[in-house]
Amino acid sequence: LLLAIQVRLVMKAHSFIRENVPRVLALVKDKSGTAHIPRISQYLYFLFAPTLIYRDNYPRNPTIRWGYVATKFAQVLGSLFYAYYIFVRLCIPQFRNSSQETFNLRGLVLCIFNSILPGVLILFLVFFAFLHCWLNAFAEMLRFADRMFYK
Repeated sequence: LLLAIQVRLVMKAHSFIRENVPRVLALVKDKSGTAHIPRISQYLYFLFAPTLIYRDNYPRNPTIRWGYVATKFAQVLGSLFYAYYIFVRLCIPQFRNSSQETFNLRGLVLCIFNSILPGVLILFLVFFAFLHCWLNAFAEMLRFADRMFYK
């Protein structure tokens, strides 16, 4: 989790630098005009906005739909509880007795194959919880209007 957050912040810093360095270099070449340097508030908004491409201004909604935000956070919690349930009921029992038995390749392969479907379900639930629900909830709280930004 910490590594994912650090990668996201590095990607955002790269985008911020890539968008603003040409402005500063053009200002240094001209020496005549003034360049628009982003404010701290613009950078902080970009850090929390669900996008990796820096712009000075993003389309914004006029209001925040708090019911939508609550629904998305409830879906995150529901997805995490369901993933926990799948893990406890389907994955853990496969490996519970493996520490008491002698190692054999057949038992290991059976444990792994019996855990593939629950593992894929958990992966889908985590992707749904984070990429759809969590990011849409934060987009709504930040009034980020462009939900089809990458389309």
